[in-house]
Amino acid sequence: MKQHGKRIGLVHGLGPGATSHYYHALVREHAARGLEMQLLITHAEVQRVFGFISADDLSGLAAYLAGFIEQLGRGGAEFAAIGAVTPHICMPILSRITPLPLIDIVQVTADELKARGVRRVAVFGTRFVMESNLFGGLGDIEIVAPRPAELDRIQALYLSIVQAGSGTQAVRRELVEIGQELQRREGAEMIVLAGSELALVFDENETALPVFDCARAHLDAIMRAVAE
Repeated sequence: MKQHGKRIGLVHGLGPGATSHYYHALVREHAARGLEMQLLITHAEVQRVFGFISADDLSGLAAYLAGFIEQLGRGGAEFAAIGAVTPHICMPILSRITPLPLIDIVQVTADELKARGVRRVAVFGTRFVMESNLFGGLGDIEIVAPRPAELDRIQALYLSIVQAGSGTQAVRRELVEIGQELQRREGAEMIVLAGSELALVFDENETALPVFDCARAHLDAIMRAVAE
């Protein structure tokens, strides 16, 4: 009989492709460890999230997300994670009011990059995430800035993946070209994939462009919490 680890609570709905990616990855990781997966998923509305952000209402966003995490706790989840980067802007507030321990994707990313000795990166994701420098969460790791036209194009390509729930070779090729330009021009050692859906077109075995997959690091941290 399989053993089971801690019960996971995921706040998703913030991109169907990301939700599917997290689910399938967790199924594989549990199977590889001989564990029976215990998982609860709740659905947040992406437009509500961006509405709070547009209004600069981080307390409102934190309260909105805390409601979902409370539901997960009532269902028996022992810790929670949010399967998207953008909502983590409210994490300092959310972590104080949520009833469950949270696995913070930004903190996980910072810890992993520092462990690898990476000092200079570029960030791919929504324009909001890119311009916020991952909410200052990478500490003394330097984040190089794409030019305004590059920011617009990265966001447009990323949102095309989110909307389709998948990516094309043409989208991937254009993102690689922008990343390679940032390596050449700005000295970026690595491209941080700060959007869960980017894992649908990249992986960390990428040869054309060195990338750091925030979603992969987040999933690894979730699995460590499962086994604790």
